[in-house]
Amino acid sequence: MYIVVFRNRKRADLDAAAYSADANRMEELARAQPGFLSFKSYTSEDGEVIALSEWADAEAARAWGSQPDHSVVQARGRADYYASYTLYTCDNPRTHRFESPDA
Repeated sequence: MYIVVFRNRKRADLDAAAYSADANRMEELARAQPGFLSFKSYTSEDGEVIALSEWADAEAARAWGSQPDHSVVQARGRADYYASYTLYTCDNPRTHRFESPDA
């Protein structure tokens, strides 16, 4: 498994409708990519967003990163949507699991 964590802060002058349309389309495209496993996004009280995607392997994640439509929206994100972001990746993360027998 390959994990991608995208931490970001939006610009104050963000066009929320345009961002939402692009974000929804990118999630739809990502889910159709070979090797896609999951995607979740969380927003903290201070406005920072953590987007977590899981991929079968590094090659699948890299292919998504260079997918042509995604590349266009990445450039739009740097120009119009994000004040800042940091991208973290991890190949074969150490995993610990717990499942309650009562769950």
